[in-house]
Amino acid sequence: MGILDSFERGLERAVNGAFAKTFKSGLQPLEITAALRKELDTRAAVVSRERILAPNRFVVRLAPSDFSRMSTLGPNLIDELTALVQQYAKSQNYQFAGTVSITLTEDDSITAGLVQVDSSTSQGHVTWQPVLEVAGKRYPITQSRTIIGRGSDADITIDDTGTSRKHVEIVWDGNRAQVNDLGSTNGTTLNGERVSKALLAPDSVVQIGRTRIVFRVLPQSDGTDGMAARPDSASRGGGDLGNFWAGR
Repeated sequence: MGILDSFERGLERAVNGAFAKTFKSGLQPLEITAALRKELDTRAAVVSRERILAPNRFVVRLAPSDFSRMSTLGPNLIDELTALVQQYAKSQNYQFAGTVSITLTEDDSITAGLVQVDSSTSQGHVTWQPVLEVAGKRYPITQSRTIIGRGSDADITIDDTGTSRKHVEIVWDGNRAQVNDLGSTNGTTLNGERVSKALLAPDSVVQIGRTRIVFRVLPQSDGTDGMAARPDSASRGGGDLGNFWAGR
């Protein structure tokens, strides 16, 4: 099965459920992925035998009506598009000068149903922000211990009768994250396996009751322009995330 099949299947999973209900007609998110893939292939430049440099900043221009519809998906759509661009680049041995950035913008000159992608290559200082996605909301981790449960004294309170008042805590030491079950009644699973204490890799899924918690580490760039002195790996989560995690 070709890379485009895999590439599109990934976004199809992202637009299931509520996403799919939003896009029964008109411009589809898959059409944006195809435009981004074409831009990567068109703009990739052979720097040396070992390096093919691809643009890492993308501005996706949409007609006002399409922009309005895409905006209803919030940051989840950008996360999925970014991950899929990184996966495709890795399959083609493309390398980025810095973190991948995708911005959707409204353009009155674009006809509804069409997509225009502008790209550039730039490097910025990248930092990594750990976040928790809980019940469709994103919570940056800003303290060493974050308690999640249905009690009002939890740091993140969830409306789920299947959870304890203080069900789990996420511990962050600045480099690594860990989930600890706090003696809950119904237990905690990590990626489908029941756990009492475990380290969290990026994109790990913690389940408590009916509530799904996703741990992510997202790149934050200062946007400084320039060319990188060395290539970054094109893995899910951004250029340096593999080194960030493996080296801790």
